Amino acid sequence: MWRCPFRKPTCRTSSNRLVFPQASDSSTILSINLSGIMIRMARRRTRVTVTCRQCKKTFTAKPSHIAMGFGKFCSRLCSSLSQKTGKEVSCDICDKKVYRIPKYLVGSKSGKYFCSKSCQTLWRNQLYVGEKHANWKHGRAAYRSVLGRAKRERVCEICNTDDRRILTVHHKDRNRTNNNLDNLAWLCHNCHFLVHRYDVGRDRGLLRPRS
Repeated sequence: MWRCPFRKPTCRTSSNRLVFPQASDSSTILSINLSGIMIRMARRRTRVTVTCRQCKKTFTAKPSHIAMGFGKFCSRLCSSLSQKTGKEVSCDICDKKVYRIPKYLVGSKSGKYFCSKSCQTLWRNQLYVGEKHANWKHGRAAYRSVLGRAKRERVCEICNTDDRRILTVHHKDRNRTNNNLDNLAWLCHNCHFLVHRYDVGRDRGLLRPRS
């Protein structure tokens, strides 16, 4: 008869009364403890070796657990990784690896993926700009953003100052509605005044005939 190794050992007398063994019955206690240890060792020996379906590592599992459908993965991490049905894609702006579920893989109209709203906004600002933007009106005051999107270095083309507080956009043909990139230049306020009043910079192509 199997007995729990953690239960306090008892014995029965002829009158069928429970009597706890005394300190002198050490041999009885020792035999009970040894039997419990052997039972636990036997249980461990009944484990079988299984290969994890995710990381291919080997681990041991109980046959009863395998019969119930468990014992397929070596850890909770492998179990959660096996439930992923999407794939990793690269951000179109910063090339960062991001995981996307099939719903978002199929739902992308542009076929591009982004790691955050910031990267998506950078992409949209490059595509939906100017006349392609829904709120486009005339673009007469967009000359600063035109130079900014062109990534032209923000320095004065005459004195080479880079203080953005005093930089402004100069129209070479003096037509403020002509916002073509080749008609724009960065100038500081002082050099801008000299160009328009004293024709400074004509030799650099900063002044053209009026359009």
